[in-house]
Amino acid sequence: MLLSPLRVRGLRCLRQPTISNGERCWVQFRKLSPCRPHRCIATGRSDQLLGCLLAFSFHTLNTWEAVTDAYWRGILLTHNAVIRFLVEPAKASPDTVVLTDAQTGQTTTRQELLEEAQKVARLLLERRVVAEQRVLMCCLDTKAFLAWFWGTMWIGAVPVPVSTMLTEKDYDFLLEDSRAVGLVVSTELRESIGKATDHQPFLLWTQIDDEVPDLEGKVELGGPFPAVDDDIAFWLYTSGTTGFPKGAMHRHIDLAFCTDMYAKSVLDMNKDDVIYSVAKLFFAYGLGNAGYFPAGVGARAVLNPGRPLPEDISDHLRAHRPTIFFGVPTSYGQLLSSEIPDDTFESVRLAVSAGEPLPADIHRRFKQRFGVEILDGLGTTELAHIAISNRPGRSVAGTSGTVVDGYEVSIRDEIGNEVAEGEAGMLHIKGESVMVGYWNRTERTRQALVGEFLATGDTYVRNSDGTYSCLGRSDDMLKVGGIWVSPTEVESCVLELAEISQVAVVGAEDEEGLVKPKAYVVLEATSKDTEISTLVQEHVRSRLAPYKYPRWVEIVDELPQTATGKIKRYLLRS
Repeated sequence: MLLSPLRVRGLRCLRQPTISNGERCWVQFRKLSPCRPHRCIATGRSDQLLGCLLAFSFHTLNTWEAVTDAYWRGILLTHNAVIRFLVEPAKASPDTVVLTDAQTGQTTTRQELLEEAQKVARLLLERRVVAEQRVLMCCLDTKAFLAWFWGTMWIGAVPVPVSTMLTEKDYDFLLEDSRAVGLVVSTELRESIGKATDHQPFLLWTQIDDEVPDLEGKVELGGPFPAVDDDIAFWLYTSGTTGFPKGAMHRHIDLAFCTDMYAKSVLDMNKDDVIYSVAKLFFAYGLGNAGYFPAGVGARAVLNPGRPLPEDISDHLRAHRPTIFFGVPTSYGQLLSSEIPDDTFESVRLAVSAGEPLPADIHRRFKQRFGVEILDGLGTTELAHIAISNRPGRSVAGTSGTVVDGYEVSIRDEIGNEVAEGEAGMLHIKGESVMVGYWNRTERTRQALVGEFLATGDTYVRNSDGTYSCLGRSDDMLKVGGIWVSPTEVESCVLELAEISQVAVVGAEDEEGLVKPKAYVVLEATSKDTEISTLVQEHVRSRLAPYKYPRWVEIVDELPQTATGKIKRYLLRS
C-alpha cells in the first residue's frame, strides 16, 4: 500500500498518550465481528499515515488506532491466542484457581500458570527456537502440558501434542514427519519413546515436561509473538486410511471461534463451572474441554493424569464436584457397567459426548441411572472441536443434534450434489475452525477440503426435525474409543504371523453398541485353529497401540472378494 504524504497530527491510540508528530508508529484498522477482528496494519511515520485511512471506506471500520514501534512488540496488535487465554485472565484475576490435579488436589492459579508458561518461553528462546518451528509434546494431563502448550505459542513456535498411547515406531514417525526441533515428554512416558529420538535429522533437544529451569534474569522475554489470526498456532495429528498420521494445522483464531461458538453458546460454560474431561488433552476434543475452553471463559479444569477408570472417575467427581463432564461413548458404557454409586454425577449439570456416535441405549440408560442427559455431538480433529451438537433440554438420542452457530453443513452424494432431507450422503462442514490443511499432505488436503468445506468422511442423514444422524464411515476407517484405527495397519500386523494366510479387519459392535475391531482370518493349510484368537490378539497388542487389537477373531474358509480381488468388507460388517 502506498503511503500518502498527507500529515497526521495528534494520532491517539487506545492505551497510550498522544503520539508525537513524526514518531514512527503502527496503525491498525479493525472491522469487528463476534470473534474475529478483520484488520490491516501499516507502518511508517505518524505524519505520513493518513493515506492509509483514506484507502478504506470508513463505514466498514469500527475503530482505528496507532501505537509506537516499541509497543508493537507488546500485546496491543497481536492476536496471539496466548493473550486471550492466558495473559488477560491472569491480569484480571491472578489468584483465581484454573487447574486442579484430580489425584493430588494440588491447585494452580492463573498467575502461576502464566509464570510456568513464561518459564517455558524463556527456555525455548535460550535454545534458539524460533517462530513456526515445531515442538512435539508427549505429555500427561498436568499443568506442565498447558505450560508447554501456551509457552511454545508465546514465542510463535508451534506446539504439537501427540497421543501418549503410541509405540516407539509411531513416535519415530511423528518426530520425523513434523520436523520437530524439540521433544517434551513426561517422565512416566520416556520409556515409550524408546530410541525414537535416535538419528532424527531435525530434533535438537529433549526435555522432561516438569523440569523447566527458571531463566528469569538470564533470558529476556518480551510480549507474546505478534501473531495474526491466520498464523498457525498448533498441530494435532489424525490418522488416515493408510494408517499414517497426518498433521492437521490450526490457526490462532480457531481457539477463540470454538470457545465462543460451542463452549459459550451451546454449553453456556462460565466462570462458575468446574470441568472434568475423560478425553485427554492431546485429543482435539480434550484440548478444548479441559484446555482452552476453561481458560477462555474463566472456569476451572480438573486434570487427571492417570487412566480414566470408572472407579477413579467416581472418586474424582465426588472430591472435586465438576459441573460439566466430557466423556466418550466407551467411557459412558464403562461407567454404566461399573458399580459406582448412582449419585456420582450429582454435581454435574451437563454431560457431553463426542469422538464416535453415542448409542441411543447408552443415552437412555445413563439418564435413567445417573439422572443426567448426555449431549452427543460431532467434531473432528480437522474442525478442532464440535460443530454439530445436541442442546441442553433438547437432546435427541441416536443423533448428533443440530448445527452449531457459525458452522454450515452440507450432505452430498458421491458426485458432490447435495442430497434431499432423509437421504444419506457424505457430511461436509464449513466454519472458521476448519484446519488450514495437512502438513506435507497435498493430495490428502485436496481430498479433505472441498472449497471452504471439510469432507468429514462420515455418512450422515438430515432428519425432519433438523437433527443429523450418523450412519457410519464413508471409508473403512474405524473409530474405537474416539480414536481412529486403520484396518490396513492391523491387517498388516496380523499377517506377520506364519499361521495366517489372509485377514480382513472390520468394525463390530460390542454388548454396549460400541464399535471395536474384529478380525476375520484364513489360516495357512498347515495351521491349526487352536488358540488362534489368543495368538492374534497378543501379537497385535505387542506391536501396536493397545486399543487397536481385534476384540474378536473369527476363522473363515475364505474372504468375500470382488472380481478384482478387493475384499467386500460390507459383507463382513453385515
